[in-house]
Amino acid sequence: MPKTSARLLALLSLLQARRDWPGTLLAERLDISLRTVRRDVDRLRELGYPIAAVKGPDGGYRLSAGTELPPLLFDDEQAIALTIALQVAATTAGDNLAEAALRALNTIRQVMPARLRNRVEALQVTAIERSAPSVDGEVLLAISAAVHAHEMLRFDYGSDEFPRRAEPHHVVTWGGRWYLVAWDLDRADWRTFRIDRITPRTPNGPRFTPRELPGGDVATYVLGKFRGSNDGNWPCQGTVLLGLPAATVALYTREGIIEEAGPHRCRLTLGAWSWAALAAAIARYDADIEIVGPSELTDAFARLAVRFSRASGDG
Repeated sequence: MPKTSARLLALLSLLQARRDWPGTLLAERLDISLRTVRRDVDRLRELGYPIAAVKGPDGGYRLSAGTELPPLLFDDEQAIALTIALQVAATTAGDNLAEAALRALNTIRQVMPARLRNRVEALQVTAIERSAPSVDGEVLLAISAAVHAHEMLRFDYGSDEFPRRAEPHHVVTWGGRWYLVAWDLDRADWRTFRIDRITPRTPNGPRFTPRELPGGDVATYVLGKFRGSNDGNWPCQGTVLLGLPAATVALYTREGIIEEAGPHRCRLTLGAWSWAALAAAIARYDADIEIVGPSELTDAFARLAVRFSRASGDG
């Protein structure tokens, strides 16, 4: 039987890998008894990990959200991806999140194994120019919460004399800027608001039933709104779901539209001169990809898959 500390780390890693774990399966994977599983779960709870018991024929456990952030466990790929994303955020001039990103980066580096630290420290990022203004992280979270709760927003906007009232529909990024797509209640029309100019007023207003966007979805609406830019005039445009948070994809994306699609997923709409070029541009994101459309993009991915298979010697 492995030592207690190693066993606890192995148990924590398993709990992070999927939503629910039957106790019998955990015992089998760790080669320990059910009694030891229960004891180890109690030890992790004492360390601050909110592990809930799951009812069922076999019983089980689930790593839930808690009131405080406990110590986290990352595999090598997750640690490298997180470090690179934090370094990009920490070196973005003028960003209100830069200081917090730098502190998080230093914390991770202190506990990172030497084999990983040497790899990530070889990457040195310097921000030469930032065309987009900074966005306050708390404002972004507050607006996103109102979008998900379907609650009316009241906010001051730029130099406007009077506060605005709007039904928030979606938070998107375009050209490196964050925007709120919303129904403006005072003007009775759809508007896009730059989030760096928004100062929310609390509390939020009443809940509302979301209206249907012009064009049927937020990507079509925003593309039409910014049709004058080069990004909106690509001959080939497609949409996919990426297995990455919207904020992470926004760090590396200065074209197209990024929409939240869950805690760890986003909807990305991009354009290119050809379908093959579009598929290749999307494939550069190190994440699972689900194609929304159109069918030409699906065909382009299939052609690239055959080409890559031959290049690797499998075809």
